[in-house]
Amino acid sequence: MQGLMQTWPLTVDKILDHANNWHGDREVVSRSLEGPIVRTTYGAIHERAKRLSNALLALGVSNGDRVGTLAWNTGRHIEAWYAIMGIGAVCHTLNPRLFADQLCYIMNHAEDRIIFVDLPFLPILWEHRERLPKVEKIIVMTDRDHMVEATYPGALCFETLVEQHSPDVVWGEFDERTAAALCYTSGTTGNPKGVLYEHRSTFLHTLVSLQADAMGLSSRDSILAVVPMYHANAWGLTFSAPAAGAKLVLPGAKMDGASIFELLETEHVTFSAAVPTVWQMLLQHMRANSLRPSKLKRVVIGGSAVPEALVRAFRDDYGVEVVHAWGMTETSPLGTLSSPNAAVAAMEPDERLYYSLKQGRPPAGIELKLTDDDGNLLPHDGTTFGRLKVRGPFVVGAYFRGEGGNILDDEGYFDTGDVATIDELGYMQITDRAKDVIKSGGEWISSIEIENIAAGHPKATLAAVIGVHHPKWEERPLLLVKLNEGETATREEFLAFLDGKIAKWWMPDDVVFVEEIPLGATGKIDKKLIRQRMEGYVLPTAAAVPAQ
Repeated sequence: MQGLMQTWPLTVDKILDHANNWHGDREVVSRSLEGPIVRTTYGAIHERAKRLSNALLALGVSNGDRVGTLAWNTGRHIEAWYAIMGIGAVCHTLNPRLFADQLCYIMNHAEDRIIFVDLPFLPILWEHRERLPKVEKIIVMTDRDHMVEATYPGALCFETLVEQHSPDVVWGEFDERTAAALCYTSGTTGNPKGVLYEHRSTFLHTLVSLQADAMGLSSRDSILAVVPMYHANAWGLTFSAPAAGAKLVLPGAKMDGASIFELLETEHVTFSAAVPTVWQMLLQHMRANSLRPSKLKRVVIGGSAVPEALVRAFRDDYGVEVVHAWGMTETSPLGTLSSPNAAVAAMEPDERLYYSLKQGRPPAGIELKLTDDDGNLLPHDGTTFGRLKVRGPFVVGAYFRGEGGNILDDEGYFDTGDVATIDELGYMQITDRAKDVIKSGGEWISSIEIENIAAGHPKATLAAVIGVHHPKWEERPLLLVKLNEGETATREEFLAFLDGKIAKWWMPDDVVFVEEIPLGATGKIDKKLIRQRMEGYVLPTAAAVPAQ
């Protein structure tokens, strides 16, 4: 027997419809690429997005066509998103931090017909236009006055298209399993792979993100979406903010500490989300200028593990709660969050901190398990390391165009490639990427845990740990440190700082101070590049081992 409820397809156009109908005058604030702060509302965005949908239809875009966006977080970018998805086309967000070869590969693999582009990224398309045979039109996300800078022949002006077309267009009215958005993985091994989100999965992810133990957003919040819209759909914020009716603040291209702090204050931001490096820059700016945020209450930090020193600083010095989160492109992306459950909430602050540093618990809609390399289940005892696997209605089932073949196990779980533990209270903690875990003497060493502690040294800006070949132990950890500007330090200082905080046999065999720790296109430490740079490096402990 089936239920007798209304048939109401879960398509994302209904999210912006809701914002227009019930929160139409709520502000959306952008730091524009042209310079000024631009203020609009959900009502205005709704109308302009519908005009843009008609423009796309006039250009021949139809259901299932891929339309790329190469842009920062702005109101125009949001209008493009909903315009594309509302007519059943697929919004393909492109990461401008990728190398040109990767961008060209991704656009060709996706077969993007049209690209929306911010003016600063137009030269990339101009330089490589001969390598993009599928791209038919370029729409520059600016106004007529700034189109004089557009060098791409035949480029169309975003604002002109909006002005020329009517808002009278039908959104939705297609199956909720229709593809809505396409994001590519960072491609740390092999070519990037496409994750094709559907309207239903995106709508469900939005509802889950609003849970109190997830992002807990409401119409009373002012949300600063620092995480880029090309990073797994800004972690869903550009859907969840209008769904809640929250004020939305978009930083454009300026994400330095001073610019972020300015928006926090002028827009009375209560909630924000970004990768740790952004919060490190903000923290340095506030400390250097004796500043403190007046309205900020919570920040979600993900993308890589959060150093304890960062969590303590925000909590103790500024009264800001840090919610540690884990996810990936393949999970839409929320997978777990470190919100306290009843048992953790009853603990003393320093006990709670222990759980805040873990990646957290899965919300409803996500299931986790740990297995060994043979697929056998492992216990949730907080100490047993295993391969982290995940399933749920907004978790990838296959990659776009079947890349990678069957990616699910017999129970429908996706192998994340992470090594993790899960404790008795259900808190998951990533100990490493499977490809980054250090195997020493037959045992695993967590590079992430050492990095997090080392990054808490008062002289450190960033820290990274990689495994280096050792003739006796197979691999041993090497710590690389980027110091704060003007600082000097010794190997012994950092080893002493780690002493007592990690197991003796985890202690790095050497410390190397570097000018730069490279970050990948998603703001994570690029260990692949670090390993390339350190190729041939010999640990002092390895050099001391007699040749066999």
